[in-house]
Amino acid sequence: MPMPMSAPTPARRRVLLAALALVVLVVSFGGLVRGLPAQADGAAAPEVAQSPTSGAPSSTLLVVTAETPRTAKEELSPLKAVALGVIEGVTEFLPISSTGHLLVSQKLMDVGVSPATKEAGDAYAIVIQAGAILAVAVLYWRRLLSVANGVVGRDPEGRTLGINLLVAFLPAAVLGFAFEKTIKEHLFGPWAIVAAWTAGGLVLLWLSTSGWWEREKHGASIGSITLRTAVIIGLAQCLAMWPGTSRSLVTIVAGLLVGLSIGAAVEFSFLLGLITLGAATALDVVKHGKVIVDSFGFASPVIGFVAAFVAAVIAVKWMVGYLQNHSLAIFGWWR
Repeated sequence: MPMPMSAPTPARRRVLLAALALVVLVVSFGGLVRGLPAQADGAAAPEVAQSPTSGAPSSTLLVVTAETPRTAKEELSPLKAVALGVIEGVTEFLPISSTGHLLVSQKLMDVGVSPATKEAGDAYAIVIQAGAILAVAVLYWRRLLSVANGVVGRDPEGRTLGINLLVAFLPAAVLGFAFEKTIKEHLFGPWAIVAAWTAGGLVLLWLSTSGWWEREKHGASIGSITLRTAVIIGLAQCLAMWPGTSRSLVTIVAGLLVGLSIGAAVEFSFLLGLITLGAATALDVVKHGKVIVDSFGFASPVIGFVAAFVAAVIAVKWMVGYLQNHSLAIFGWWR
């Protein structure tokens, strides 16, 4: 029997209105950049055969030349670079899956959809993560300094945290290296993303309404993380190799399950993401750096990087404050 729904509180109404506004913004932005004239991106117009006598189009013969395939640089206008950077920055550390959002957004904007531009488009989506990574490094610089001091023996707590982060990083690093090709071949399709988005959303809604969230969010500090705890969170992160799952989602929930407070779970998730995403981005730059520069030049990657950085700073600061007094339900509804 369905549970009766209570009238939304003013706070909930504001949250729902904000979510609705964000949906409208993303959809409108995607429609805007998709609807830009082809000539603005450098596409060639079809040619019509002219009558040899009058110069008018021939009534008996109409020849339309094939449209010249666009290059990656022509597909990625500055406006699209900003849009993808904002989407990356907003979604990277929120539990809604940045990879899923970027894959869908690139299709909506016609970026990297042709065989000739797919490699460059995929590499670009990975590289602009660096902006979001830098945002976390800036926001959590004190914690990173503690880890750095721990490496040289000046901060025992920082040393312990650094070891735990490394341990949590290793499972995803090993599996990602071993199965990267298989994952991209079988899990990077739209329906795989839809399935992961839906499953993750249902899990978030169940956790938020079951009472589990309120019971579990008041736990231990980040300093209480043990090697066992780090391994569990690291294994959970492997689930995020399925696009649409969300690395933040699985690591935050895993942190709560092993007894961390919401603040500690979120912070450890973000710091772990700094290492994991940083390694993935560095590897992609080494492998595809020339392709990115040859395809897009320097301007578009820089634009995307800056947009991702600014958006991530705002999103991370908002999420940390929001989860102190709210559940993950809003992210479940979004998914």
